[in-house]
Amino acid sequence: MGKTLVVVVGGSGYLGLHLLQSLATLADNPYDIAFTYHSHLPPPPFFDAIGPLHAFKVDLQSGEGLDSISATLGQPHVVVNCAAISVPRACELNPSAATAINVPRPLIKWMSTFSDRGAPLLIHLSTDQVYEGVKSFYKEDDETNAVNMYGKSKVMAENYICSNFSSYAILRSSIIYGPHPVIPVEKTLPIQWIDGVLSSGKEIEFFHDEFRCPIYVKDVVNVILSLIRKWNSGDKCIQVVLNVGGPDRVSRVQMAEVVSELKGYDSSSIKSVSAASVNRGVASPADISMDVSKVVKLLGINPTPFKDGVQLTLESQ
Repeated sequence: MGKTLVVVVGGSGYLGLHLLQSLATLADNPYDIAFTYHSHLPPPPFFDAIGPLHAFKVDLQSGEGLDSISATLGQPHVVVNCAAISVPRACELNPSAATAINVPRPLIKWMSTFSDRGAPLLIHLSTDQVYEGVKSFYKEDDETNAVNMYGKSKVMAENYICSNFSSYAILRSSIIYGPHPVIPVEKTLPIQWIDGVLSSGKEIEFFHDEFRCPIYVKDVVNVILSLIRKWNSGDKCIQVVLNVGGPDRVSRVQMAEVVSELKGYDSSSIKSVSAASVNRGVASPADISMDVSKVVKLLGINPTPFKDGVQLTLESQ
């Protein structure tokens, strides 16, 4: 039996880089690993750190480049879609681009052409922003009523996948935080940013009335690896939507307070304000904390408590 071919779409982003590193460094080396990128191939230090990977330039709006993956490597067993326009304001400013990238029509079309061994498993990263944000601890079967274009595009993606593909795991992720990946990313990392602004000692505003369940990046990776193992073990009937968040419901103020406590900063620099007092140019849901009991029960993964994850992140600096 050959190795499992895993294709990570959007492999040069924050989660994608962490996932590729984990896949490539597993002791028994059970995977052939390919990834897609859009504009720039990661630099040589990336490949030096992780090892041999197959890289493919792909345009997700048109699907150009996807056929070269299967022409070179054959049919993938698992496709993990980490690619998205995930900055809410960017989605608001260009809704057509947000829809074109975030609703994976060309990807599904490509994956639907495989019939030799049945359809691959699609693991698709969605978001907690599919929820309206009017209550605490949303469950997967609660109504999705997004308040901004980013959330709406992700709802459209979920609906499209469920209607047009047979094997999928949709992961509604909260804020993903953790250490830097093997090479720098353009994205601002939340804990590193909080640490940076608090270290200046200057007063900085944080929202006290916007709640999330931030998740440690290695927990998200473990969820994905567990789903791949489940698929490989013969469970070919995966059709599941999972809340993928940490165990703690925290406000932005509470996030800052944890960093401040662990680093020994003066917490008086943390100014508590209402989210309503700031115009960010895009609607933001107030409370999209999630009930994560389903993923815990299905995969046996207990997400890292927020304070512990922040400690691990700061220690890695």
